[in-house]
Amino acid sequence: MTATLPRPVRPAGLRAGWLAGGVVAVLVALIAGLAFGSVSLPPGGVAIELLNLIPGVHLHSGLTEREVAILTELRLPRVVLGLLVGGLLALAGAAYQGVFRNPLADPHLLGVAAGAGLGVTAVIALRAGATGDATADLPIGVPVAAFAGALLAVALTWLLGAAGGRDRSPATLILAGVAVSSFLAAGQTYVMQQNVDTLREVYSWLLGRLATAGWHDVLIVLPYAVVTAVIVLAQRRELDVLTVGDEEASGLGLHPQRSRYLLIVAASLGTAAAVSVSGLIGFVGIVVPHIMRLLAGPSYRSILPLSVLFGGAFLALADLLARTAGGQAEIPIGVVTAFFGAPFFIVVLRRSRAGTS
Repeated sequence: MTATLPRPVRPAGLRAGWLAGGVVAVLVALIAGLAFGSVSLPPGGVAIELLNLIPGVHLHSGLTEREVAILTELRLPRVVLGLLVGGLLALAGAAYQGVFRNPLADPHLLGVAAGAGLGVTAVIALRAGATGDATADLPIGVPVAAFAGALLAVALTWLLGAAGGRDRSPATLILAGVAVSSFLAAGQTYVMQQNVDTLREVYSWLLGRLATAGWHDVLIVLPYAVVTAVIVLAQRRELDVLTVGDEEASGLGLHPQRSRYLLIVAASLGTAAAVSVSGLIGFVGIVVPHIMRLLAGPSYRSILPLSVLFGGAFLALADLLARTAGGQAEIPIGVVTAFFGAPFFIVVLRRSRAGTS
């Protein structure tokens, strides 16, 4: 039986308003990320230079050649990568929360990021062993290794979380994720100890990094980001239906397990792509979807696109803080997101235990 899936009633004007707010947030993060840093640039001139990137547009921005080079060759790929990675992590977190019907689900808490990290670490070690150079650009195939590790991790977490019955309580699932994450982190440590010449690069990558971002990294993650976004956004109505339970979803003509597997694979692919170019950046996947849910309501038709926009803006602004707050010494971006995300996670955990989230 195939029935029409329910459409959650949302004020169209309110949803459009939040989407417009998300676009404004991305533009603000983009201009701020490009204008401020060790060398400050006038925001107006930055905006004009961005318009000059459009074919056929030639406007005078007032920036010197050196300032234009800083803008287009150093900062622009870094900010664009931050927008992509933040949007991917937030989108993956929202999808996991819908699939597992768990407000605490997050790529890091489910062990997905650790699995992707193990895959990337193994590739770095193998590349260093083959070429003798641990600092060269990562090969394009790195996201594939990260994807394999991410899928392994989420499968293990899913199986361990189901131990003792079909019901997966939020606490059980998170504990399973912590166990899987610890196990894979131990494997990662073992690989690092066996390849000491890669320790410095892997350690820098573990803390999260956009400092070395270039167009090479953007081109690596972009196709994976497009595929992930298309699949997850196309499943937004199915995510709404999954919230009512598998039996009710089946009665409405949905195949719950098929939709669930498709969303898990897509979210893991996006997480793996993000982790492979930026390292382990935590809490974006739990903080942003929760805030979007509080602001725009429980429908995933709103949460998913808003998570992409605000997740990207959040990480781009966090990166700006990371490279300006510490003076000459840049703070790892994973440290900045942890400062904001850890207190928020404690609040969400308390609300979840109280049954009010």
